[in-house]
Amino acid sequence: MHPTPAQPSSAQPRPAQTHRAARDREIESLAEFDEVVAAHGTLAQYRIQAVDLTGRTDVLLATDTTGSVFLGCPMSPEAAARAGASGALVFPPVPDLPFDPYRAFVYTPGELFDSLDAGYEATPDARSYAWFQQTRADGDIFGSMLRSIHDDAVSDALDELLVGARVVGVMGGHAMARGTAEYAGAARLGRELARAGFTVATGGGPGAMEAANLGAYAAPFDDGMLDEALELLAKAPSFRPSVTDWARAAFEVRERWPDGGPSVGIPTWFYGHEPPNAFAAHIAKYFANATREDGLLARSNAGVVFLPGAAGTVQEIFDNATPNYYESRGEPTPMVLVNEAHWSEKLPAWQLLTSLAGARAMASRIALVDRIEQASQALKRLSV
Repeated sequence: MHPTPAQPSSAQPRPAQTHRAARDREIESLAEFDEVVAAHGTLAQYRIQAVDLTGRTDVLLATDTTGSVFLGCPMSPEAAARAGASGALVFPPVPDLPFDPYRAFVYTPGELFDSLDAGYEATPDARSYAWFQQTRADGDIFGSMLRSIHDDAVSDALDELLVGARVVGVMGGHAMARGTAEYAGAARLGRELARAGFTVATGGGPGAMEAANLGAYAAPFDDGMLDEALELLAKAPSFRPSVTDWARAAFEVRERWPDGGPSVGIPTWFYGHEPPNAFAAHIAKYFANATREDGLLARSNAGVVFLPGAAGTVQEIFDNATPNYYESRGEPTPMVLVNEAHWSEKLPAWQLLTSLAGARAMASRIALVDRIEQASQALKRLSV
């Protein structure tokens, strides 16, 4: 039940799929730094992001750094002075923050939940939310700048991670409790999508979001693993009243079945009462909810499944419908709404969605199904 200790960002491996020509001048790990210096003998025009260079003073003093940019890289005072004098821009690390605004990679569950043994309040996730509340309340312009830098760095890291991926978004409310048939259904949906070769992306929080990420995590295992995991999680049905107990149950599952399948969670500290779930291997957490919402939907290039939810999920339906309506991101992508009674009676979003679609191209890319078991097939049908 203990999260894996977080590695420094400079120690995390660069995903193989992120090597793109447009990013060839980004250095995001110490290994990359050493490779570039050995291969080219210069750092001129490179962008070095959140790499601890305190052990590379001699290299920095001897290497051309003209036009380079150092973003939050710890280094000796003499190395920083030399780089600045040669025309480099040096943005030093910001002390006493619970997060790194210049980070080069998305988060891992172990990183956000580090120190969970001492209670959720001690984790970097909880401390970052507390910092967010404080700086937002006092209107600190430095705090708002750091939040913007952080969110831009996270977006950059997420784009690198998802190069070439077929991403299906799964949207739904945080209130869906573990131990319910609805939660189990969402988990099976996530598993089916992952096994079909899709990258599952969710809002990264509890409820339906966690269930879909859990399903993707369970994809490499036999079917019985998910049934057992659901039983273990049911002992802590909700993150209320204790986020600590809720998170520990998730890490117990991860310890019993390590090396599960990958998926993406995109949560926000704006909703600080909702902790991130521990089943998304890659967590792109934002301070700005609007950036997070738009980014999640924009990256769901293979379609979106909307499970029953409340105001947040309704907002996501029409945030996704708008670019499909105007075709501002190209051809419309599939949209599958699950639960006829919910979306046509309780919250009648389906009627408005079909009215909007009219005779437009998006009309052939939307579907309403009654059961979650029908969602995957509907998604495939709409993708043809």
